[in-house]
Amino acid sequence: MRQLLTITALAISLLGWAQENSPRSVTDLNFGWRFMEGDVKDGAAVGTDDTAWRTIDLPHDFQIEQPWVQPDPTERPDNTDVAANIKSRLSSRGFKEMGCGWYRLHLSPDESLKGKRLLVDFGGIMYVGDVYLNGEYIGGTDYGYVGFQVDVTGKLRFGKDNVLAVRADTREPNSSRWYTGGGLFRTVKLVATAKDLYLERHPLYITTRENKFVTVGVEYTNQGKSRAAQLRLQIIAPDGKQVYDQTETFRRITASRTQEVRMKEVEMDNPKLWDTETPHLYLAKVTLLREDGTEADRYEEHFGIRTVEYGPSFGMKLNGQKVLLKGYANHHSLGALGAAAYPRAIEKRIQLMKQWGINHIRTSHNPYSREFLELCDKYGILVVDELYDKWTRQHTGGRVSFEQLWQKDVPEWVKRDRNSPSVVMWSLGNELQQDPNQPFNDFGVTMFKLQKTLLQRYDSTRLVTVAMHPRYRNWTTDSLPCDLAMVTDIQAYNYRYMYFPGDGKRFPWMTFYQSEASIAAMGANWFEMDLDKVIGLAYWGAIDYLGESQGWPAKGWSQGVFDLSLEPKPKAYFMKSFLKPEEPVVHIGIIDKKGDAMWNGVQTGNDGMSDHWHRAEGSVVSLITYTNADEVELVCNGKSLGRKENPVDDPKMRNQIRWKDVHYEPGYLEAIARKDGQIVARHKIETTDEPVSLKAEPDNQQWKADGMDLQHVRIVAVDKKGRRVQTAGQRVEFSLEGDAKIAGVVNGDIYSSELTVGPSRLLYNGTCTVILRAGCTPGKVQLTATADGLKKTVVKLQTTAQQP
Repeated sequence: MRQLLTITALAISLLGWAQENSPRSVTDLNFGWRFMEGDVKDGAAVGTDDTAWRTIDLPHDFQIEQPWVQPDPTERPDNTDVAANIKSRLSSRGFKEMGCGWYRLHLSPDESLKGKRLLVDFGGIMYVGDVYLNGEYIGGTDYGYVGFQVDVTGKLRFGKDNVLAVRADTREPNSSRWYTGGGLFRTVKLVATAKDLYLERHPLYITTRENKFVTVGVEYTNQGKSRAAQLRLQIIAPDGKQVYDQTETFRRITASRTQEVRMKEVEMDNPKLWDTETPHLYLAKVTLLREDGTEADRYEEHFGIRTVEYGPSFGMKLNGQKVLLKGYANHHSLGALGAAAYPRAIEKRIQLMKQWGINHIRTSHNPYSREFLELCDKYGILVVDELYDKWTRQHTGGRVSFEQLWQKDVPEWVKRDRNSPSVVMWSLGNELQQDPNQPFNDFGVTMFKLQKTLLQRYDSTRLVTVAMHPRYRNWTTDSLPCDLAMVTDIQAYNYRYMYFPGDGKRFPWMTFYQSEASIAAMGANWFEMDLDKVIGLAYWGAIDYLGESQGWPAKGWSQGVFDLSLEPKPKAYFMKSFLKPEEPVVHIGIIDKKGDAMWNGVQTGNDGMSDHWHRAEGSVVSLITYTNADEVELVCNGKSLGRKENPVDDPKMRNQIRWKDVHYEPGYLEAIARKDGQIVARHKIETTDEPVSLKAEPDNQQWKADGMDLQHVRIVAVDKKGRRVQTAGQRVEFSLEGDAKIAGVVNGDIYSSELTVGPSRLLYNGTCTVILRAGCTPGKVQLTATADGLKKTVVKLQTTAQQP
């Protein structure tokens, strides 16, 4: 092993490593950056004194650290009255002030990198960004969700201090409708290859057919003399065994030319297929060889063998079997961490949602990180990969016109994600068909056709859609679909599943997908669809998120079935009851207040519900028992309050049994679910005693000392019997020993004015969560949580060495 790069920031050093004789090296540049909020004068200059700047590690969201900004009295405190231009300036953006931040990294490349082609790879910069090296502008992005690379060959000074500076800006007016975060919110890497012959960015295009044939396309560049290139392809099976190894020679390529070639189709013997339950992944390794047999470059990427079909009579098939998309659509932010794209935080959400019956995510309304797609590949999640919101300057960064973006963004996005088996559909935009400001003034039709034509240059294996606005149909009559829906491959309607039967009758070639579904109408919007024919749905905002507040002091969307800290609300069990029908479910949800919020004619407000048995003496409550069983018996302190059948013949009420005028008595309330006369599930809520202690529940048993891995520690207030006390609201203080730091603190209270950074957090419904980020030194980490009047909890953790 050899050291390729030394990065210093104050007293912090990072070593980049690569295998000896490797033709390609990739070094993380995620550690030891210096950060200053604000538009710093001469922020890119080599001589700027940054010793007093904060030292931070990536990913980083500078906006999540900022204070909340209460709406001005002249503004509405929510997202309404857009046309009148009096909505809150920051309600959509999480009530965080827009701003700018500068990042600087001091690095000294090793002499061994001389003679190499060197590139700095950015996963993204939020929301627009500019990159400088030693004071020279070298590149940037005008749409920060899409990654890019900058060629720094010949610009780095070997054995000397270099300054890589990045300016990130979120201040373009009206440039987003949700909380974007700000800064270097994804990873940054230094890539080194040979100069004369190398593989291009995202060089592989791996396709499969008939669930047994694999073809690998390769893009490479020759900067040397005219020569013939050799490509070696190795395929590694999911069990780690090599199942294919062949080398091919391709025609001569002249100097300074890039070539795309297709290697010989490979027939796999008894391949392991990728699907939602057994997401088997193969590994393709491609080595680019010179004529003398020496390695010029090497690249590898996972892929899955699977087939996807769509049709109006069956919706969607995966490997020949009908499958329904059971999904959700959220923005990219991650609760307490803001937009910082930590892989472990993404993985935690995917694992959670899969446990609750989810098999699908729509990346509304922009590409998520590459790590997100890799995790979906790993866990068998079906993804509708979306590039944009609306096709206007306002909605795509705000710095340049949309017409200057799409021809660069589409290839980068598609080439990055096309080998992921999880991606089953491309989506080019969202709710734009009514906007007269779309290019060409034809409700998006021409712009869609242009983008699709370019997209299919890079991937012709997937269908392409746009999610349609729920309010706007055809400009001539509401009885017909909009013009854009007539040209998309899939008819993706936000919320308006009730149009599927009529549109399908008029246009029998249409295949329907409910690209957003209201949680307020949950159940009906599933059971009222013809599940044999539709593709499925994605529930909008299933997890609460910052931004798009429906009214201050709520800091964001609060209508999800999981709160900001990922605690399930009662309605999550309703979702599970029909998305995962094979698992018996019963759960009590007590209605505390009625939900009535509306958006574009769609009810988005849910009933406010809780699931504890602490009520005022003499109170009378209404409640729902969510179940997929035949019937439920409700029992209070041993006394039966009756049995009720599941109204399975009513799609609006199926799996929801309503109980009125239930008198509160301290003790317990239990729901007992029966199927075919047998008890299959129970849910009991109890009147607990006063809280006496804190309990810690860490979530990561293989916490890696890689500087990036996270440990989510759930803190619970419990009574003397160990029961969670949902009425507990004390402040919890955290202290930490060992090589780790607090990355975020959160509870589920979207109305709280506490920041999600810092060493403390109030309990909400008896819980809060502290998120720890591992350092790079393996060892013991001890977390202590204390609260007034409660016995403290001490949790001893261990970080382990990162595997090579």
